[in-house]
Amino acid sequence: MISKHLTLALFLIMSTFAFSQNVNIKGSVVDSKSQVPLPGVNIIIKNTTQGVSTDFDGNFNFENVPINSVLQFSFIGYNDKEVTVTNSNPLSISLEESTESLDEIVLIGYGSQNKKDVTGAVSLVTSETLDVLKPIEPALALQGTVSGVSIGSASGSPGSGYNIVIRGTSSNGSNAPLVIIDGYTGNLNSINPDDIESISILKDAQAAIYGIAGANGVVLVKTKSGKKNTRPTVSYDVYAGFQETTRKLPYLNATEYALLLNESYAANGQTIPYNNVSGLGEGIDWQDELFETAPMTNHNVRVTGGGENITYYFGAGRLEQDGIIASDKSNYIRNNIKLRLGVDITEKLKFSTTTNYLATERKTISENALGSVLFNALNYAPTYGLNEEDTTGFLGNEVINPLSQIRNTYNDYSGKGLEGNFQLEYKPIEGLTVTSRFGYKTYEDKGKNFAPIVDYGPGKVFNNPRSRVDQNRASNNYYNWETFFTYDKIFGKHHITFTGGTSVQKSSGDGLTASGFDVPANSWEFADIALTTGLSDAKSNSSYYYDNRLTSYFARLQYDFSEKYLLSVMFRRDASSDFPDYNRVDIFPSFTAGWKISEEGFLKNSNTINFLKLRGSYGQLGNDVGRDLYRATLDGEATYIFDGALVNGVATGRLQNPDAKWEIAEKFDVGFDLKLFNSKIDITADYFIEDREDLLVAGYPVSGILGTGAPGGGLPTVNAGETRVKGVEFSIGYKGNISEDFSFGVNYNFTSIRGEVTEINGDVIPEGGAFGVGQLAPARMEVGQPIGYFYGYQTNGIFQNQAEVDAHPSQIALGSEAAPGDFRFVDVNGDGVIDSNDRTYLGKPQADYYMGFNLNFKYKNFDFTAYSYAEIGKETVRNYERDQPNVNRLNLYLNRWTGEGTSNSVPRATVGATSNKVFSDFYVEDSSFLRIQNIQLGYSLSPEVLETIGMSRVRVYATVNNAFTFTNYNGYDPAATTGEAIGGGIDYGFYPVSRQYLLGLNLTF
Repeated sequence: MISKHLTLALFLIMSTFAFSQNVNIKGSVVDSKSQVPLPGVNIIIKNTTQGVSTDFDGNFNFENVPINSVLQFSFIGYNDKEVTVTNSNPLSISLEESTESLDEIVLIGYGSQNKKDVTGAVSLVTSETLDVLKPIEPALALQGTVSGVSIGSASGSPGSGYNIVIRGTSSNGSNAPLVIIDGYTGNLNSINPDDIESISILKDAQAAIYGIAGANGVVLVKTKSGKKNTRPTVSYDVYAGFQETTRKLPYLNATEYALLLNESYAANGQTIPYNNVSGLGEGIDWQDELFETAPMTNHNVRVTGGGENITYYFGAGRLEQDGIIASDKSNYIRNNIKLRLGVDITEKLKFSTTTNYLATERKTISENALGSVLFNALNYAPTYGLNEEDTTGFLGNEVINPLSQIRNTYNDYSGKGLEGNFQLEYKPIEGLTVTSRFGYKTYEDKGKNFAPIVDYGPGKVFNNPRSRVDQNRASNNYYNWETFFTYDKIFGKHHITFTGGTSVQKSSGDGLTASGFDVPANSWEFADIALTTGLSDAKSNSSYYYDNRLTSYFARLQYDFSEKYLLSVMFRRDASSDFPDYNRVDIFPSFTAGWKISEEGFLKNSNTINFLKLRGSYGQLGNDVGRDLYRATLDGEATYIFDGALVNGVATGRLQNPDAKWEIAEKFDVGFDLKLFNSKIDITADYFIEDREDLLVAGYPVSGILGTGAPGGGLPTVNAGETRVKGVEFSIGYKGNISEDFSFGVNYNFTSIRGEVTEINGDVIPEGGAFGVGQLAPARMEVGQPIGYFYGYQTNGIFQNQAEVDAHPSQIALGSEAAPGDFRFVDVNGDGVIDSNDRTYLGKPQADYYMGFNLNFKYKNFDFTAYSYAEIGKETVRNYERDQPNVNRLNLYLNRWTGEGTSNSVPRATVGATSNKVFSDFYVEDSSFLRIQNIQLGYSLSPEVLETIGMSRVRVYATVNNAFTFTNYNGYDPAATTGEAIGGGIDYGFYPVSRQYLLGLNLTF
């Protein structure tokens, strides 16, 4: 009896104790990245059905939760999370997006796919990468982050653009990819990087859905939008900092310069120019006088959210960047306003619109050309004073004081544009979606350049005896109306998605350029054509107009059997007004296929291989690089006699080609995607071949009786070439958690590319670029060589004595007979004479290998990232040295030949005539490089602190962009290029990219 009462007492005690261990839990759930509250998150007690959900603001209240029980948090698109309840303290939960559930949704043109189902070669860059890199332009976020893509620029000056090349240079014309932003054709430099959600890059036949414009690859941009059932979230991001040059070139100081000149004059038997060098010292380093520390700031604000039937996104940004050379004459301001709105009109009908407003202001200095500011800074003598002009012509007629040049530089450029689209989406029945959208882009810009009266000294080519102002205005418009449908249906193990539609595009624009002379007061303040009083005998105005149309039909069938076997067939028919009627229409077919091997029985339960897909593609695409090639235009020059007076008029310009058509790219790709060890390791590899046919070769020689030599005339552009590019891409990444507090990721990508010209009709060898003054073109396109390879004389050391000179073929054809201390040029053709026929391959501007290595880790509230990029196996032409006897030189001339055995690489110093200045491999340098392009350290406040201060996110960070560059190249930037297929990679004095030190703040309310 006692035992029964004891048992009952113990039961009551235990029950009371258990009941007392139930607590009420309050808390909130947010997105780990954006800190945006997540409504509708399911929260249950593990191994029970008891649960609650978060409300509209991401908050929850869970009553009677047992101590030591486990709460499970789950939400579509996010990784599940478990939390053990130890007390009644509020919980702040952050969920991470699930790469398995989202599987990196990529755009494929007129639709999207899970990356695991994509059968083409597609790369993806997300907003997370953009947030880390903080690029001034979105194109920079592609450099080193994805394989097969190279980014170059002709300048580091504020507001300069970037060149994107996907899988090498295939065309002698444009190699720029097609850029599609939210469905309309746009430019990456017109949008704020902060507004971008993701960038998908189509690299193979997958791009054939864009037909005539897809041969160079397609860049698909998706901008940010709001989310349904989320409260308004306000974010403010700001960074500010300063910039400096990444390097200064090693040039001679005043004493070294004077000694070199004295030696040069003495070698030619002339009176030396500097009798006493002891007091010259270091002299003026003109680079020090030019380069300065320049500020830059960037502000971005976003408001995003949504209700049951509406989503909204508003973003505004302002970038201000001063140049590291003459910041008051070299600067850039960009303003962006972004609006994206989605409305569910009914359950079946949805409306959305995207609008981006852009306004820019820019000032520039002369750069990357003979006579540019940097060109003059490098060549101007260090013995001159800061404000001293070369009034005697000692330095030649093309070199002037760079500081004076800057003071006399006046220009201003501005532009504004509006772009976006309107879209209706209708779902009449299950599985069928009909979309109609209208895209637009309109941009207007204007510019003014003022050349004051100035005299730099006798005979200087920059002297201007008469003030002049040049003004221009241009308007460019693009409209696109597309209507297409997508039908998606599953029949047992068969999954079919069919897309078909039509597209109509129009591009038009006009421009006007005019000049005025004799500006009042010789002043920038009065520099306006309306105020000028002078006239010119030559024509001082011009204009242009263009109107191009494209009508297209496209279709794509995607088939999936048993989630293992994938097939996609694409077709596009384009009709372009750029070409004659009989060449106006073409059809671009392609197909891609894939096999998910990991879904087969023998791998399905593998603990090592989590995903393995083999894929391949083949197709044809076009490159619409022509405009009005098939018809004559009145853009030539002509002077007529009317009533005994000369009258300026117009005549036909470039000779037309009635058979012109676009280029065709035939692309083949095979690759695989692999995930290992719980998807911690991600590997992608591709092998590709592209054959480009019908290349449009400009300046194709024809009979002179057709009038191509008349002023303003020109040779026609003819489809007359073929190229082949092949290569390998490989990327590997790892993401893992060392502990609950520490996680890290690492990624490496590698691309190997080889390209060559396989055919050119006739004996034509297109040439381009320039070296020095009056020399033969240094770059060309020739069968068996890469496009734009460098072509000049190959050296074989230095003549050490007269006996070596006498034993070598004569070099008199190059301008003078050789002497000891001069270059020994190779007799390539073996005819016993060194002349222009002995020019040969000297290198190429395209790299053999591109690599990116990126690292990130998180420890508690700290995060760290480092991005690096490398190009290996390429050359750049050093062309910023003037061929004049008295200009300054690189300090490599300190190792010059001064007598037998002293040097076998740098020629002697002399003001006499030599052949040492002809274009040779002495001026072609290895420009391979490794760049640490971004280092960033950040700190975020903990959820507990954020809840206390009532904010969703507070993060501070410090960033260094373009931190270090390791290279043997002597110029400012080994990555710089003009972007030209023939003539790119010739350094006329590239404006260096700046190293940026930034401090930033991210706030979310």
